[in-house]
Amino acid sequence: MTALPSLRQLTYLVALADTRNFTEAAQACFVTQSTLSGGLQELERTLGAQLVERTRQRVALTDIGADAVRRARDLLAMARDLCDQVAQAARPMTGLVRLGAIPTIAPYLLPRLVRALRDRHASLRAALREEQTEPLLARVRDGSLDFALIALPGDTAGLQVREVLVDELWLVAPAGDPALRRASLRIEALDSQRLLLLEEGHCLRTHTLEGCRLAERANPNGLEATSLPTLVQMVEEGLGIALVPEMALKAGLLEGSSLIARPLAAPAPRRTIAIVARETSARVAEFEALAVLSRSLFEAPARIRRVRRTRATPRAAAD
Repeated sequence: MTALPSLRQLTYLVALADTRNFTEAAQACFVTQSTLSGGLQELERTLGAQLVERTRQRVALTDIGADAVRRARDLLAMARDLCDQVAQAARPMTGLVRLGAIPTIAPYLLPRLVRALRDRHASLRAALREEQTEPLLARVRDGSLDFALIALPGDTAGLQVREVLVDELWLVAPAGDPALRRASLRIEALDSQRLLLLEEGHCLRTHTLEGCRLAERANPNGLEATSLPTLVQMVEEGLGIALVPEMALKAGLLEGSSLIARPLAAPAPRRTIAIVARETSARVAEFEALAVLSRSLFEAPARIRRVRRTRATPRAAAD
């Protein structure tokens, strides 16, 4: 019978691929460096091929090693799913659920979602991670996350996808800004040269450009924001206008600012929020529960702050 590699050996290989450092990989696996090195050597003997190039200056994967890492990630994810399936069959809706979300969703939905989850399922705990779309999906695929909330489109091949809500983009501008003077705000009437964007890597940047039917570009003034709060601050400083998700506005993104938020006339730019999981995930009950909860929280009534502030009068908010 052909000898097979162990899951522990595959874990060592993946850790080394992630860190490219034997000491850091050993720490990540909670073993000594000699134990990890010996395990990798045994893995190479079992497979009959060199997987890792070792020099004093660097650690690199051979071509065969890189392919082995990809397969090892899949095998480890399936092993985690097997453990989850057995545990879920015995005690569904319990234990730790690992949930990720992109930065333009995480602060505005996750706190309410986790609170609602705790109220309905007291035995279920949540560990949260905020990251951009590509690394988030990679973590779902390799099993280090159970689920992720993303904005479509994305590379969801091989994943279960549940669309949970449609999130419109609203115009945010200072009071008295020329962009706000029209009775009906149409996307084509906006001055694209004044439109501020998030930096590369944020899917909201793509949604904004596509919604405005603009080609990929940087702001002509070289101004780009690293986050939605920074984007709002740039607008408040008079540097331009921005399109902001309704979700963030409902969560109070403009609280304390002097900015106005207004919806755009149909067809307004929008993004579709979805929750994803591995196709082999055994946590079907949690997956469906999170999708339903996310949808219900977004559909619940909420006030969007459209604020005008002066020194003489208190702030006023309108729906």
